[in-house]
Amino acid sequence: MTKEFSPQRLDVKAFAQAGGRLSGHDSLLKYERLAQEAKGLHPDLQVDWSAEGQWRMASDGIGQAWLGIKVRASLPMECQRCLGPVDMPLSVEREFRFVADEATADALDGQSAQDLLALSREFNLHTLMEDELLMALPVVPKHDECPSAVPLVCQDDDFEQANADKPNPFAALASLRKVGKGDA
Repeated sequence: MTKEFSPQRLDVKAFAQAGGRLSGHDSLLKYERLAQEAKGLHPDLQVDWSAEGQWRMASDGIGQAWLGIKVRASLPMECQRCLGPVDMPLSVEREFRFVADEATADALDGQSAQDLLALSREFNLHTLMEDELLMALPVVPKHDECPSAVPLVCQDDDFEQANADKPNPFAALASLRKVGKGDA
């Protein structure tokens, strides 16, 4: 009998012990927080993902649940150089070891080079994948080479002329200073 696993309510231990595999192609619209980062979102955008569970024996002979994920997406964002649209390819490949609870994960976090999560019978795989994609977003999205010339000057051609035409507000103070010296 093959057990069916749900990515929204994944029994991580059973998934790992069974050597389970899941994969999917979801609309980016399904990932609400990720969709908020997108500019020009449309329903054709996809998140491709796969997950694999493994039951590994530790050096002390105790079995441990592991989960490996691979997630790929392309997110439309705004180039911070030319302010035009840019598609940012995102790719995440991570492995997580599951421990008994949050307290154990917190206690072992500083000592372990592995990513630790608390074991759960109702683990939401989509939330984990969305978190990982959000952390993979570039701080400053930009084209490698912008498609149009980027203006590097922040002033108009008439900027200097406009300032020259305005009277200096301190000129009136200077004239008062001259009048004050003549009175003394």
